[in-house]
Amino acid sequence: MEKFTQHAGIAAPLLQINIDTDAIIPSKEMKRVSKEGLGEGLFANWRYSDVAKRVENPDFVLNQSRYRDATILLAGLNFGCGSSREHAVWALKDWGIRAIIAPSFGSIFYGNCVRNGILPIELDEDVVTSWAAEALSAANGGRISIDLVAKTATSPNGETRAFDIAPADREMLLEGLDSIAVTLKHDDDIKAFRVRDQQRRGWAYL
Repeated sequence: MEKFTQHAGIAAPLLQINIDTDAIIPSKEMKRVSKEGLGEGLFANWRYSDVAKRVENPDFVLNQSRYRDATILLAGLNFGCGSSREHAVWALKDWGIRAIIAPSFGSIFYGNCVRNGILPIELDEDVVTSWAAEALSAANGGRISIDLVAKTATSPNGETRAFDIAPADREMLLEGLDSIAVTLKHDDDIKAFRVRDQQRRGWAYL
């Protein structure tokens, strides 16, 4: 995965509460074998007035010219709740989202973000609402800067807030590791255990 250390980008406000994974990517948009291209189905029922013909809804935030290149999403409470489909995170990443700032996340969705290189940041609801207002008032879309090393995020108007993240999650993002890569960091210990286990339980390896 691509390492996440610092990132600055346009932030798109989408503050509805309880946006679930079916809204992020409807099940009918999950028919691809590859992760690539899933971004086309991101928020499909909201982005398109005619989903089948891919006719864009001009009122949806990501269809507005100043947010088409957004790489950060400002979201409402409990973002990513619902089913555990990892496709929701894959679609966000394929579209270009690198970070999501919300007051809270669905727990499985939060973990899927970390394991796919998207940084989920939890900030107080009033802070997210204020930053969304800043993004809306900016002529070309408000830019937010994020420093995962320092664990800070800075609003379009320059307000800096610290955020918390579990050390293991931070390490995965900083080093660009998925779950398999994290496990392989312990490869020598795993091999040593296997040798010892073969000596104790040789029958299990026949």
